[in-house]
Amino acid sequence: MTAVRVVVVDDQALVRMGLRTLLESEPDTELVGEAADGRAGVQVVRATVPDVVLLDIRMPVLDGLAALKEITADPTLAAVKVVVLTTFEVDDYVFEALRHGASGFILKDSPPSELLQAVRAVADGGSLLSPSVTRRVIAQFAGAGTVAPSPHPQLGRLTDREREIVGWVATGRSNDEIAAALVVSPDTVRTHVSRAMIKLHARDRAQLVVFALQSGLSAPEPG
Repeated sequence: MTAVRVVVVDDQALVRMGLRTLLESEPDTELVGEAADGRAGVQVVRATVPDVVLLDIRMPVLDGLAALKEITADPTLAAVKVVVLTTFEVDDYVFEALRHGASGFILKDSPPSELLQAVRAVADGGSLLSPSVTRRVIAQFAGAGTVAPSPHPQLGRLTDREREIVGWVATGRSNDEIAAALVVSPDTVRTHVSRAMIKLHARDRAQLVVFALQSGLSAPEPG
């Protein structure tokens, strides 16, 4: 079994120590580097090319959003997944982080089991967008009032069913939950999601949500 290689970038020494202890206690995760500011973090990521980066947003020297942009813009780091660490469920930078390529975000005070599950899920190509947090991000984005919908240039390639399901994805629901709501099989939902991601060139489910919000796709009300 190949261990998931992780880099931790956070300016709080106690947070880094806790994550280091957690990651080193598991046989399938490995801490390969850490840094206390964004600039040093980018350097460590370039030097180690990890599978996953746990990245704080509010840091000195270079903040996490700027560091994220550098990481996702570097073609040599295309396979690196970034998870934003935040203290609040809705951080001012969360949507921007998702827009710039983060695979999701997780609260710093999440239980250890959830943090480990997050690392494993993202390394396996998944994303971290819980329904409750995603709905708040959607509300925050929609409530900004100054951002007009900007449809994705490939949006017209989606079928009506794919557009509908992408709208459901934007609520943060899982494939199983969407399938139950639409009375179809999870495999059917999975197929539509995969096709939509290919057509829209979305790197993961998190980016698909961003595209949906930016395109103004309507999502069902939580129910």
